[in-house]
Amino acid sequence: MKILMATMGLDIGGAETHIVELAKELKAEGHDVAIASNGGVYVPEIKAAGIRHYSVPMHRRNVRYMRRSRKLLKEIIQKEKPDVVHAHARIPAFLCGSLHATMHFPFVTTAHWVFETRGMLRYLTNWGQRTVAVSEDIKAYLMREYGVPEEHITVTVNGIDTNKFSPEVSRDKVMAELGLDPQKPVISYVSRMDEDRALVARQLVQIAKDLDRAVPGIQLIITGGGNVFDEIKAQADQVNADLGRTCVVMTGPRTDINEIVAAGDLFVGVSRSALEAMSAAKPVIVAGNEGYQGLFGPDKLEEAQAGNFCCRGLPMSTPERLREDVLAALALPPEKKSELGEYGRQVIFDFYSVRRMAPAPLQCGDERLLRLLQRG
Repeated sequence: MKILMATMGLDIGGAETHIVELAKELKAEGHDVAIASNGGVYVPEIKAAGIRHYSVPMHRRNVRYMRRSRKLLKEIIQKEKPDVVHAHARIPAFLCGSLHATMHFPFVTTAHWVFETRGMLRYLTNWGQRTVAVSEDIKAYLMREYGVPEEHITVTVNGIDTNKFSPEVSRDKVMAELGLDPQKPVISYVSRMDEDRALVARQLVQIAKDLDRAVPGIQLIITGGGNVFDEIKAQADQVNADLGRTCVVMTGPRTDINEIVAAGDLFVGVSRSALEAMSAAKPVIVAGNEGYQGLFGPDKLEEAQAGNFCCRGLPMSTPERLREDVLAALALPPEKKSELGEYGRQVIFDFYSVRRMAPAPLQCGDERLLRLLQRG
């Protein structure tokens, strides 16, 4: 099939990585895939995989940008003639939905998270003819808040490439590049450094000096870029100056996330980033802007899956609890750390392999459903 994906951008982020891995897997299965977005660090990777990229500024909720984006999308759809248009995120879905009204292409969306529904924002949303939700709680949200029929929703997973994120990946290159001491513990963290995503990054910087007092020489790698990156980096630089050494490394956005994860003895984060670290057999503290779960293990699987490893509905993260759990995790005996890592990797094989993700949008686009979609 010929598939056009539309998304806001391709920088560091769970939804963005989901889209990149999905597109690559669909391409590997023989489908013809193109992506329209504002661009980002992952564009070279998708182009290297043979996936076409169109630059469309769908990253801003601004009338001028949205008009420009709609015009470009219309031209792309006329050129590509896709069997399915698959939109990710609110603005791309809204724009594709407005074009679908007159162009009548088969139209699928994926809901990666929950959106604000106050005021006019409710009307800046279009869930397509069929919708893919990345978790059961998002499916319930779509039905409750937007009245999407249950039979129109397919639940998928955040598919992880278990070869790319593997305990076999070496940490040496990243450790050498960042000037880190392989004899000292390393905590790694990956997320967009945006105001609505960076709570735990802030807290890690906040507790860094306390961690250093308890575990002298501890090192933190914080990866990702965004609208609060400079602010958090300034705080990290002050911590390093106070300690007289490099304790916190703010890398900015990178695409070698598997090597960043490999460098850590412990990972802190949520959603797709947490799953990638589990695939690499790392102990993981699940913590993010929406809540805090703590050190992942068998007793927390059901709770984690219910919120797609985003901690929705759980108590909020606090610096005190984060510090306590980081120190407790680092103090575990090696065999317990290994046991947690092996369990996490098995969870990925059982529930979150990349091959489990690829069929979901195609279930909305096989020949039989294509005919249904084309009839509206």
